[in-house]
Amino acid sequence: MLHLENLSFSVHNNGDSKQIISDINLDIKRGKLYGITGPNGGGKTTLAKVIMGILTHTAGHIYLDGEDISDKNITERANLGIAYAFQQPPRFKGLTVEDLVKIAQPKLSNLSVRKRMRDVGLCPEDYLDRDMGSGLSGGEMKRIEILQVLTRNAKLAIFDEPEAGVDLWTIQRLVDIIVGKYQNNPEAAAVLITHNRNILPICDEIVVIEEGRIKHHGHRDEIWPIIRDDIVCQVQDTCRGEEII
Repeated sequence: MLHLENLSFSVHNNGDSKQIISDINLDIKRGKLYGITGPNGGGKTTLAKVIMGILTHTAGHIYLDGEDISDKNITERANLGIAYAFQQPPRFKGLTVEDLVKIAQPKLSNLSVRKRMRDVGLCPEDYLDRDMGSGLSGGEMKRIEILQVLTRNAKLAIFDEPEAGVDLWTIQRLVDIIVGKYQNNPEAAAVLITHNRNILPICDEIVVIEEGRIKHHGHRDEIWPIIRDDIVCQVQDTCRGEEII
């Protein structure tokens, strides 16, 4: 489905160039969940934004179903079936939650909208008419954005740290929905950028990105034992309030 060929992205400032991702080669196939993990600042979110077209790569190619989409913008890629849930969802003052869901799927019935909202832990009676501005918490925004991506029925859905700001009960429910929708789905695939030790082991394949390059990539049974101790240590350090470098 999606093929990344020697994909690179760099930024330039005052004549200096900094490479953020370098020579990424990756195939994403339908019916699979891909967990992308690695140290903070390693290039995971940058890679996701390059795939979506939010950032323009500086070298390499992106193919979707055999078509080179390297020159297509974010709107064109969205129309081709790529969807992206931000780590920190944007706010849209003046739009209601119902507006946002129906933008994703205009023909969705009111009954279907309500059901999908309940699926992600949002009570329709409390949220349908809520403004998408500053009145919603980060966790609420996260659930709404994941709801919108799931509603779009995209070929490729990218979720950037779907657990961020969401309580444990809700994230388990969201992960169950994502797994049910994308794993073994012959029409679609999903990428989850995460450090979560409960999410990575259920992904079909795990990709570890460090210093802008793929350090490990393979089946979960191969990669998870290699990175498990590092992930657990990161969680423990976070819980103790220590800074993770």
